[in-house]
Amino acid sequence: MVRLVARTAAGGALPQTIGGLTLAEHLPEAITAVMPFDGQEGAVSDDMGMPFPAPGRTSEADGALAIWAGRHLALVLGAPPRSSHGAISDQSDAWAVFDLTGPGGAEALARLCPVDTRAAQFPPGHTARSLLGHVHASITRLKDDRLRIMVPRSMAHTAIHDLTRAMGHALRSQSAG
Repeated sequence: MVRLVARTAAGGALPQTIGGLTLAEHLPEAITAVMPFDGQEGAVSDDMGMPFPAPGRTSEADGALAIWAGRHLALVLGAPPRSSHGAISDQSDAWAVFDLTGPGGAEALARLCPVDTRAAQFPPGHTARSLLGHVHASITRLKDDRLRIMVPRSMAHTAIHDLTRAMGHALRSQSAG
């Protein structure tokens, strides 16, 4: 009989620290896609106990983080929300979630992502769907020194490879400058 072993998306490759930057895997309780039915965004917000996030923004309540993920779509990290006013789907196994912490995170991301993620332009509570190298990603600023990066689980190791290379290049650039 085959013995199955549960593994996280990073499969033990994280955390990695390079200079003052750390890339670590974040394991939320669940990741849930929420899509309000037409005209039901307010009712879904009431059911979730937090506002449905505006485009490019997040909202939080009771340890859950709702990230705008597209038109009429949010990804909720934390306890799964319940609502009869929208379509709800468990996406926990579909995503790899990483936190990039420390000074210089935006400089490392600048090597991979066309979005200006510097804190002055992309403050806490802002999020964007973009590319990370050639991988589609959701990038969210949680704090001045913490960015949350979500990629499809199938691309986790590619994202880890690209991010750690960018972290090393950013460190060498800081040392040279």
